[in-house]
Amino acid sequence: MYKSLLSRGLVLTACIFFSALASAQQFNVLLFTKTDGFHHKSINDAVDAMETLAEKHHFNVDWHEDASRINTQNLQQYDVIMFMLSTGNVLNEEQQAAMEEFIQSGKGFVGVHSASDTEYDWEWYTKMVGRMFHIHPVIQTAEMDVLDRSFPGTERMPDRFLFTEEWYEFSEERIDTINYILAVDESTYEPSADWGRAAGEGMGDFHPVSWYHEYDGGRAFYTALGHIGSTYSDQLFMEHIYGGLYWAATGKGIRKSD
Repeated sequence: MYKSLLSRGLVLTACIFFSALASAQQFNVLLFTKTDGFHHKSINDAVDAMETLAEKHHFNVDWHEDASRINTQNLQQYDVIMFMLSTGNVLNEEQQAAMEEFIQSGKGFVGVHSASDTEYDWEWYTKMVGRMFHIHPVIQTAEMDVLDRSFPGTERMPDRFLFTEEWYEFSEERIDTINYILAVDESTYEPSADWGRAAGEGMGDFHPVSWYHEYDGGRAFYTALGHIGSTYSDQLFMEHIYGGLYWAATGKGIRKSD
């Protein structure tokens, strides 16, 4: 009787153990969409798309706009922090310090669209993002080029393709370690913009829209795409997002050149 119960107990324990292994997610993402400036209507579309992407690729995503979640203890459960459509000053000094510690521990960051319109006065953050938003013209269709096919998420992209976006013009590089993935051809749209308080004529022959780099012990990926809500139902765009997320979370996916 005792041996039978013991045997059943061991079997039950083994089943629970292997069930837990089977249900374990690849990695954990803190999705942060807090705004302290312009609020994108596409945030809900973006969150829905991320939840679908998480189900498809078997990772866990926790969506929050509560900055208090960014603290040293809570961040231990995550592999990557994703600033999606954030704007303005969203973290206090203590939260900033916790995020710096998170990246320095070897973890990852992903910034989408207006993540480059966030925390201008936090120098560490601006270097992690790589370049900061300056201005944009009206939404237009333009042609994009793939610059780096070694990065995950570019596998099914044509070398050159049409895309409709709010094309961000950026400031100069904040750090010299950036690797560029995508660029937009300014000759295929009208890049000039004048807001009265600010103006821009585009970035010229080289206008990047997506990049990555290793930063302060961790990894950072940024894409300027993602202003329009319907973009989050575009397969190529979501593969682009997942490629950056996968690399930032795991450090894997970059293909070696021949």
